[in-house]
Formats: sequence, structure tokens, C-alpha cells
Amino acid sequence: MAPVALQREIGLPGRITPFATTLLFVLVSVVPLQIPGFAAVTPSFVLMAVFHWTCYWPDFMPLSAVFTLGVLFDLLNGTPYLGTSALLLLLVRTAVLSQRRRFVNRDFPVLWLGFLVVAAANFALAWALVSLLHGGIAGLRPFLFQAVLTVACYPVGSALLVRAHRAFLRA
Repeated sequence: MAPVALQREIGLPGRITPFATTLLFVLVSVVPLQIPGFAAVTPSFVLMAVFHWTCYWPDFMPLSAVFTLGVLFDLLNGTPYLGTSALLLLLVRTAVLSQRRRFVNRDFPVLWLGFLVVAAANFALAWALVSLLHGGIAGLRPFLFQAVLTVACYPVGSALLVRAHRAFLRA
């Protein structure tokens, strides 16, 4: 968390940047592309944003914002089990917040490794939750592919979030 004096200096654009960029990542995640089968395994840009903002500005990405964005993602994505993304993102935020000191002020490879662990746990839990709600074992391949794709795309997502972060801190 930022020192209180620094938080007071951050204007409205800086305070809404975490929510706004995560909302943008929600929209990017649900944009239909004309690639067969891609919709099922789109990288979880929302997971990237929640991880990033929980590491760096958790005060500006509260539980209510994470929940709202998770439900919105489910609604826009047409998820049959409304609230699963919200639950998973809330669990991610809680886990990352508890380990935040391990991620802040570290080199990017350490952060990326932390994201890999978080993403693996997130997708394993998502698979288990979908299997439980579906009443049978869900196919594992889409979850694995989405996890790998999400971790592989994290450097790009992180770079975009860092740019937004710096731009609005200057504003």
C-alpha cells in the first residue's frame, strides 16, 4: 500500500485507474474473435489485472470492485454459473493480498512466477468448481490451455497495466 500522504495526492483518475483498466480487460476478454475454438480458451486478462492491482494498489481494487467485475465478466461471457468468476477472483485477491510482500519490489521473473502459481491454482479451482456444478468431470484440456495462454500473455498484460499506472500517477 502507498503511504497515506501519497494516497491523498492521487486524484480521481489515479484512484479509478485500477477499476477502469480491469473493466477494459474484462471487455477485451469477451470480444469475439473469428478464431475457431478461441473463445473457450481466451487468456484471462481479468486475472492479470486483479493480480497486478492487488500487488500494487489493493486499496483502489476493493472486494466490491473485484466482485462487480467478476459478475460482469460472467454476464458478458455467458457463463452458465453466474458468480463463479467473481468467487475465483475474490479468492485470488485474498491470496495475493496475503502474500503481497513477496511480490512488491521484486524483479519481474519473481512476479511472473508468483502469477504462474496463482493462475495454476485459479484454473485448477475453476475446473473443480465447474466439474462440481456440472455434476460430472469437466474436460481438463481447455482449462490447461487457458492457464498456459494466460501465463504466457502476462508480460504483455502487465506492461500495459504498468503504463496505465504510471500515466495516471503523473496526472
